[in-house]
Amino acid sequence: MVPKIRRGSRTHGLLVYLYGPGKRDEHVDAHLVGSWDGFAPDPGRDASPDPDPKVTLARLTAALDLRVKQAGRKAPAQHVWHCSVRTDPGDRELTDAEWNTVARRLVQATGLAPEGDPDGCRWVAVRHADDHIHILATMVRGDLRRPRMNYDFKKAQAECRRIEKEMDLRQLKPGDGTGAKTPTSAERFKAERTGRPETPRETLREAVRQALAGAATEEEFFTRLHDAGLRVKLRLAPSGDALGYNVAMPGDRNRDGVPVWFPGSKLAPDLSLPKIRLRLAEGPVDETTSSIAAGSRANWSPPARGRRNATGIAERAAILLDSDDCEAPAQLVGVGELLDVLAQTSPASTRAELGAAARSFERATRSHVRAEHADTRAIRAAARGIIQAGGALGRGEDGGTTAMVVSTLVLVVLAAARWHSARGHAQQAEASRQAAQHLRAAYRQAATAPMQALRDHGRALPEAERRTHEATIRAVLPGHGLRSDGETNTDALAATLAQAEQAGHDSRALLEKAIVMRELDTADDVNDVLVWRLRRLAQLPAHPGEVPRRPQADTRQTKPSANRTSTRTEPTAAARPDPRNRSPHR
Repeated sequence: MVPKIRRGSRTHGLLVYLYGPGKRDEHVDAHLVGSWDGFAPDPGRDASPDPDPKVTLARLTAALDLRVKQAGRKAPAQHVWHCSVRTDPGDRELTDAEWNTVARRLVQATGLAPEGDPDGCRWVAVRHADDHIHILATMVRGDLRRPRMNYDFKKAQAECRRIEKEMDLRQLKPGDGTGAKTPTSAERFKAERTGRPETPRETLREAVRQALAGAATEEEFFTRLHDAGLRVKLRLAPSGDALGYNVAMPGDRNRDGVPVWFPGSKLAPDLSLPKIRLRLAEGPVDETTSSIAAGSRANWSPPARGRRNATGIAERAAILLDSDDCEAPAQLVGVGELLDVLAQTSPASTRAELGAAARSFERATRSHVRAEHADTRAIRAAARGIIQAGGALGRGEDGGTTAMVVSTLVLVVLAAARWHSARGHAQQAEASRQAAQHLRAAYRQAATAPMQALRDHGRALPEAERRTHEATIRAVLPGHGLRSDGETNTDALAATLAQAEQAGHDSRALLEKAIVMRELDTADDVNDVLVWRLRRLAQLPAHPGEVPRRPQADTRQTKPSANRTSTRTEPTAAARPDPRNRSPHR
């Protein structure tokens, strides 16, 4: 049940609309379901004392505005309080009596007409459709004072949550005021009329978010907006400095032929220019100077290398979400940027689900918890690396590394859901879980070919070698949620261990290290998660058709530790290790 509150100054004009045919003849059988005293004239159904609905409408207007006229200049300029209340499309149809109860509870909860107060404001509730009502109240009390209307929207939302539970309706998640502004009814009707799949507000919000993802400077951000085909208008101070910006869709104009502009802050709270400047203040680190990125600089294609780098950084973000409350809010913003750039650059087979995941997770990037001294340069650099590398192919190494990073991001957004749930952020937690569902669907699409190739490779191993690796799996994994009793297919995992040994790694030590890196309880398929961790740690190709690279000799000496996830060793005086072969930071 969704309440939407507006203020106005024309009681008669609003009643004419509510009892009229509507903008598209959608109003049917308009009538009152409730009023301040239960005896208000109803232009929709009253036939006496005057059968003319216009006369009855004028009588209703006069009754509602009586106290406003008595208050004179003391009455507020916008004396009309208008609240539309709509049920979810999946909810049952409420009766008129139930809608009367809803209306009475809302005017009581917001302070318009407290229960038992004879001086409460006058109000009516009009129903002209099956799924919603409109409450109109005039904001002057019987004692000619104004009602106390502080936080009326929050109070209405809270009361709707209680009504949903008591009337067995779909229970929506309570908000915290950080959500993006929803499209208005006029915007939705216009989108339908012009054949758009979504409103310009929603299209622009996604376009601005994608232009910001991985941008290094304010100038680059605005250049990306222009490159995306948007109209951009800056609001300048007398000094010439930009104070804000507005964007518009090409061809989107109002009835006067003027472009319909949206300020960034009206698209989403974090898309205002001051908030964008805060995000860009540090700027992403150069990928070539990042120790995390250096550990992934193998001879892969640019898109594959960018995704490998992002996988390691995403794993670190998941750790911070579970352990560092100060860093978590900033990491959520960075994860949102990773999802945005993946949605732009991934193969067509996964782009739709990744785009849906990015749109869902956008809600999870904002809350009232603020980051303190958070360093997001690494995660923003990873997003920048992906966007600069360009589009990835849906096959071979590009397709395999897409599956690799998406597999990790599933665990990251589930960590975000836990973080939000622990702090009572119901909408953000639900958005994170929805993003996880879309990411799982994208993973299934991206991983089908590489995982099948890995399973075929595992089945083709010599019998003795395959049994050796299966014994290693049985010895290491039973305590970590993966059954090795024949019910779980470990062919891909065995193939990965075989390739790791071929590349010079200690397969058992590498497997143990992959296990202690992150929890595995939230993984849909522990086998898949470990395959991708191992292939990234050992710098094995994501697709088994490529030749694995042999690491430096000191990699074999790595010892697993439950308390350390880093396997970096100090260089000896005799040799300086190749920075490409250092294990990624997690």
